[in-house]
Amino acid sequence: MTLLADLLSTVFERRYRRDASDTALDGRPLTELATALVGSAGETSGLALGSEILSRFAQLEDGDKLAFFRDIATTMNIDPERVRSTLDDYERAPSKASYRAFAEAAEPARQEMVRRLNRVPGATGALVQMRADLLRLGGAEPELQALDLDFRHLFASWFNRGFLVLRPISWESPAHILDKIIAYEAVHAIDSWDDLRRRLEPTDRRCFAFFHPSMPDEPLIFVEVALTKGTPGSVQALLAEDRDAMPEDAADTAVFYSISNCQAGLASISFGNSLIKQVAADLAAELPGLSNFVTLSPIPGLTKWLDEVGLDWSTEDPDNMRALAAHYLLKAKSRGGLPYDPVARFHLGNGAIVHAVHADADISDKGRAQSGGAMVNYLYDLPRVAANHENFANTRDVVATSDVQSLAEQIAFSTTDER
Repeated sequence: MTLLADLLSTVFERRYRRDASDTALDGRPLTELATALVGSAGETSGLALGSEILSRFAQLEDGDKLAFFRDIATTMNIDPERVRSTLDDYERAPSKASYRAFAEAAEPARQEMVRRLNRVPGATGALVQMRADLLRLGGAEPELQALDLDFRHLFASWFNRGFLVLRPISWESPAHILDKIIAYEAVHAIDSWDDLRRRLEPTDRRCFAFFHPSMPDEPLIFVEVALTKGTPGSVQALLAEDRDAMPEDAADTAVFYSISNCQAGLASISFGNSLIKQVAADLAAELPGLSNFVTLSPIPGLTKWLDEVGLDWSTEDPDNMRALAAHYLLKAKSRGGLPYDPVARFHLGNGAIVHAVHADADISDKGRAQSGGAMVNYLYDLPRVAANHENFANTRDVVATSDVQSLAEQIAFSTTDER
């Protein structure tokens, strides 16, 4: 049945592509085609228009893409007067009809445009790339930020956890998938195919990725896992070429040492929370001997923050770097009261706690530059993850072990000026 479904899908996809190419479009500007798409009633004509829009958009220069975004952001916006009128009607006489009228008025036509574009076979990936272009080109323009909210609204539904498929990535995975793992690795660069092999093939290594059925050859996010005895404090030791692999059943700790988002067009669409929890649950079921689930995470904002607030630091003083890192993770806050460090916000928001801080944990040039070589373990205590998440969401308190708290108190510095 799977083979038959694939064959039928291919036949229909080719039919729609042929229909699209056979339809004689009149060379209208792209924005006029977008308006025609929203107003089209026929399925075939809509597919033809959608295919033409996506094809032509992909070939535009950046200036023309920006002009297209600006046009649909304004011409396909909501009509405030219509929104107010239909809301007044609904308030006076709530009914199915008055609610429908208000809902239609409150939704900008550009949302329906994106939905109709997504009917074109293979369009989901193209729309993800379209949003990547919007984020790259839109800057701080309020109208384009509003347009991006429409993309985010739709993508949040289309890429809901219920639609995502968790797949293990191994050395036996297809080469085109492995090639993308190398390309998308954003934390610790994979230098070669041999380097990738060391991360995937040994019995004490794992890798998992989320995929979407509409983008089956494109990982959305992936996590690399090391199975260890105890909690590691050095990424170079974890990834050493000459290390000896250990039997998987001898491990007591699963270490999430790299989490990479792959699609710029899916920024702010959260996958990491579900990915870590699903992988931890699967590993716990596969390997009952695992009792600890931790990260070995970078601290990307540390040195920038130290320089901004005028605190001296040196990679030659590992004890001071640990104390500075602990203080930063626990005390440095943004204007909203959340941790200044983006990785800390991510893991604490997922229900982890700050477990341990290490100096000289990443001695690469990148590690030295962003954190003076310091790294941190976040602990995922599975029975307490939900409670930790709720506590952080409500109080924004950073929960840490007593050792980390003691380290943080060694730095006599006030961080009352929120950044």
